[in-house]
Amino acid sequence: MKSLRALYKIGRGPSSSHTMGPNRACLTFKQETPSAASFRVILYGSLADTGRGHCTDTACIEAFAPLPCTVEFNQDHSVELPHDNTMDLFAYDAAGNGINHMRVMSVGGGAISIEGRADLAEPEVYRENSFGEIAEYCKNRNLRLSDYVFAYEGEEIRSFLLQIWQVMNEAIHDGLTRRGVLPGGLEVERKAQYLFNQRHIDESSETRENRLVCAYAFAASEQNAACGTIVTAPTCGACAVLPAVLKYMQEKKGFSDEQIIRALAVGGLIGNLVKQNASISGAECGCQAEIGTACSMAAAALCELHEMSIDQIEYAAEVALEHHLGLTCDPICGLVQIPCIERNAVAAMRAINALSLANFLSETRKISFDMVVNTMYETGRDLHRHYRETAEGGLAKHYR
Repeated sequence: MKSLRALYKIGRGPSSSHTMGPNRACLTFKQETPSAASFRVILYGSLADTGRGHCTDTACIEAFAPLPCTVEFNQDHSVELPHDNTMDLFAYDAAGNGINHMRVMSVGGGAISIEGRADLAEPEVYRENSFGEIAEYCKNRNLRLSDYVFAYEGEEIRSFLLQIWQVMNEAIHDGLTRRGVLPGGLEVERKAQYLFNQRHIDESSETRENRLVCAYAFAASEQNAACGTIVTAPTCGACAVLPAVLKYMQEKKGFSDEQIIRALAVGGLIGNLVKQNASISGAECGCQAEIGTACSMAAAALCELHEMSIDQIEYAAEVALEHHLGLTCDPICGLVQIPCIERNAVAAMRAINALSLANFLSETRKISFDMVVNTMYETGRDLHRHYRETAEGGLAKHYR
């Protein structure tokens, strides 16, 4: 299993698989073809279906600038693809002759895979590849899950996670200070600041918690939708769940940054397991792979904050993912706005609920986290393609 550095990525929204991944692919191709005079990109699958809304063409053109680049959206669904996010890159000399070609798959979370090679693969860091294996390893050595991460990643991972936490906080802060309409044509109003300003209207602690957590989730999600800088957790579209709950808990209970770093380590471990054994790509497995994983990461991170046991952490992570099974990815107009922004807020509250359940029900569980991850992957692959980030089914189909 790979480092948390391959999961948590700092970059611009609105989509890790549709903007960050393609941008990285084009930059790699440009570096490998220094003699090129122009470039051409053909997008397939979900990249073609929702690429305009996700600014995929812009991400490609910016990567090749100042050299010219044309981007084509091939929506012929009869074409057999190695992945739902596939793109072909072509380079031409000054006379228009083709001099290089590369087929790339954007596999989720900003990561890419190049057909025919493995040179961009991140190195394996962890020997264990399932929660069951990790739990056994930790229990035999009396380790917390965060200690397990530090043992494999080294102490330098702490400074990386602190930087991740700082960027997450900045995304929330910036989102809370902005008002107006999000770009893209849907005329969606920013709501984070409004929610934040309503936190004292009802003095009940439950209502205040709901409004604050949702305000933080809306803030980071709206920054992502506006192509602001965020952290994939595990993706751009699900970037707000984890920071929203951690910020709220730090403010409420005074957790230190060191405790937050430990929580991010455990949340990242959960995201890594889903990425390793299933998928975090909405184009491959629907929104359950993105928001479901984010909620699971947040639930586990909250348990670590409260120094709960490994079994309790597993229960919270399992509950959070289980109750997103079957969630479709149906972004209206291909934009990461409706229903994506609200889903981040709802999932953040669900993560807190999972923490509460794990506090007193973990010993009654019948289902393992590994079982739910496997189930999520099978469910995602069974989903009709209309419900896997194509903007052709669900809300995207019926919205006018």
